[in-house]
Amino acid sequence: MKATPPPAKRRRGPRLAVLALVFCSLLVPIAFLFNRFPAVYVTDERPQQEIDFPSFERLGLGRGGGVIEVRQEDGSGANTVAKDAPEIYRGSSSIDSHHHINTDHSKISTKPKVPPPPKIEQLKLEAKRAPVPVQHAKDVSGSNMKPAKVQNADDVEKSKACQLEFGSYCLWFIEHKEVMKDAIVKKLKDQLFVARSYYPSIAKLKGKEALSRELKQNIQEHERVLSESIVDADLPSFIKMKIEKMDRTIARAKACTVDCNNVDRKFRQILHMTEDEAHFHMKQSAYLYNLGVHTMPKSHHCLNMRLTVEYFKSTPLDSDDSNAHRFTVPDHRHYVILSKNVLAASVVINSTVNSSKETENVVFHILTDAQNFYAMKHWFARNAYRESAVHVINYEHIILENLPEFSTQQLYLPEEFRVFISNLERPTEKTRVEYLSVFSHSHFFIPEILKDLKKVVVLDDDVVVQRDLSFLWNIDMGGKVNGAVKFCGLRLGQLRNLLGKATYNPQSCAWMSGVNVIDLEKWREHNVTENYLHLWKKFQHNDDDASARTAALPISLLSLESLIYPLDESLTISGLGYDYAIREEVIRNSASLHYNGDMKPWLELGIPDYRKYWKRFLTRDEQFMDECNVSP
Repeated sequence: MKATPPPAKRRRGPRLAVLALVFCSLLVPIAFLFNRFPAVYVTDERPQQEIDFPSFERLGLGRGGGVIEVRQEDGSGANTVAKDAPEIYRGSSSIDSHHHINTDHSKISTKPKVPPPPKIEQLKLEAKRAPVPVQHAKDVSGSNMKPAKVQNADDVEKSKACQLEFGSYCLWFIEHKEVMKDAIVKKLKDQLFVARSYYPSIAKLKGKEALSRELKQNIQEHERVLSESIVDADLPSFIKMKIEKMDRTIARAKACTVDCNNVDRKFRQILHMTEDEAHFHMKQSAYLYNLGVHTMPKSHHCLNMRLTVEYFKSTPLDSDDSNAHRFTVPDHRHYVILSKNVLAASVVINSTVNSSKETENVVFHILTDAQNFYAMKHWFARNAYRESAVHVINYEHIILENLPEFSTQQLYLPEEFRVFISNLERPTEKTRVEYLSVFSHSHFFIPEILKDLKKVVVLDDDVVVQRDLSFLWNIDMGGKVNGAVKFCGLRLGQLRNLLGKATYNPQSCAWMSGVNVIDLEKWREHNVTENYLHLWKKFQHNDDDASARTAALPISLLSLESLIYPLDESLTISGLGYDYAIREEVIRNSASLHYNGDMKPWLELGIPDYRKYWKRFLTRDEQFMDECNVSP
């Protein structure tokens, strides 16, 4: 007969398989935590893309060199880097908001060369506000900012490193950071670190076995208490006795003759382990923050679903039929909004209407995707906005049916870029971070979708209007195509490695989306859409969403580089989605507010001081909002 193998050998295979399964089960959640930006959760997103380059004064235009790097976080958490980008200077970026910096950029004029339209001056007089200038770009006097927090060089460097790795989460974290007030817990942790540092050396000494056992027991008791107690209020009543006991044991350990180098080495090891643990928890927190700011809240998703279901259940409340004749009247004031968010779009419309003196000839065109089309349609059929008309358009359907040659049918919201600008001579003093929003792929097809119109005002769905914007239709843009607030903190010369061999003026300023006046007739005369599509083929290296969105910045700037009419900077104040330092009176005096950045006002992570300006234009007493517990 064949010999039967010993029992231990028979079970070795299953044991190894079980251990392998346990190990894999531990790796999966860890990998999930380190994947900070899974695309599966993103529904109504505007994830920032990153650009890093030196300040304008240091470019040496006309010579070779320069630094630029474009990174976009894709669904796997990886970074896609623009092709032909040279190696970036290390440590050349830092953090500071454009509303509270001291720079030499006053030499670069941030005001448009064209005088502001008379209507804007009239607007200022009608507002009867204190004459506080609203500067969209740099204000070296600091009149737009709250008192700046004093930071030393180490704090600036830490902020810089945090921003580079975790983005706007660092802004939120710094603002909400709480100082540890639980002195007893802190005392326990300090004792634990000292005891752990001395224990290996004490355990090696002959004749100190009792002290070694006592030290080990105290360490285990402290660890047990700290595993169950986070604050002083959670600590057991006998904790003072344990602290006194540990103090006596540590004093005895310090009295022993030990190698100080070994104790120091253990201290450093514990310090590094603690820093690694803190960084791991920082990554977890940043992941949860990104998940929060780039995911539609559950209550908003519920609202969309309820509206969609109700659209098909109930008798159509289609207001388009009664107002359809108004949608193509060129002499009316037409606003265009690209949005996938019902509440955001309704706030833009409600704030615009409430700020307008007359609304009989006001028409809003909402471009949305197929998923949210019926929810939008039912919402705006249920709710009236004075005498204005609302036209909801299924962007994906109209592109697929009428404009199939225009590549992708997906609706893209305005693209936002996190821009790092640094002065290479004094990086810790002059470096700042900006959030730049520009037109997306979808914006360039508005003239083809609204063929009967001559002029429109394009509003981002994270904008709140506080003044009558009717004067925008009376501006003579002198043959220009796009009226926009210029952003001279960034010039095209700083992006030459990104813009390639295209012809452009390196002194030209960038511009911001948010509130834009589009002359559709001039747009068609200059063939802007065709030029855009030509550039699109050159700049889109890969046929994917990441490449499309990364290419938005250079293509938008090049397509309209010589066709921008500079609007007065008092038209809008930006940064309300990331900058905590904007003064309240500046916000009140601005004609419109732009919540560009991660912290949108409809999110719980929105900046509390600014959310109130958005919330006051929310629709009240709405049945579906109550049912879905929508309370931004």
